[in-house]
Amino acid sequence: MEKRDLGTQPLDAMMTAWGMNNNEMVDVSTEQLTHKQVQRARNGRRLSLKMMQKVNRAFNVTIWFKLSDEQKETYFEYMHKHLFNYAKGFDADFVDPNEALRKAIVAPSEEA
Repeated sequence: MEKRDLGTQPLDAMMTAWGMNNNEMVDVSTEQLTHKQVQRARNGRRLSLKMMQKVNRAFNVTIWFKLSDEQKETYFEYMHKHLFNYAKGFDADFVDPNEALRKAIVAPSEEA
């Protein structure tokens, strides 16, 4: 039997780094994503591929709405393999290509 509880996921750290909370993702999602689903995704409950993709889309769209038109052109869209450590193709050494963009978005709002 497969382990269902896989510990805190990279999604949790990335949401924190981007200054996001569960409520923002639920509000942005057009796919009826619930708070419980987002919380399970963050805490490491094993999700189906469809659910990982649903969470992934909501994550990307939430960030997308924070970006200016110029920033949207350079934004790298995350895939589920970047957000979940049990996803096929997960790379523990993944370097976030949006690091500079994230700092530009999050830093000004933290200063206020």
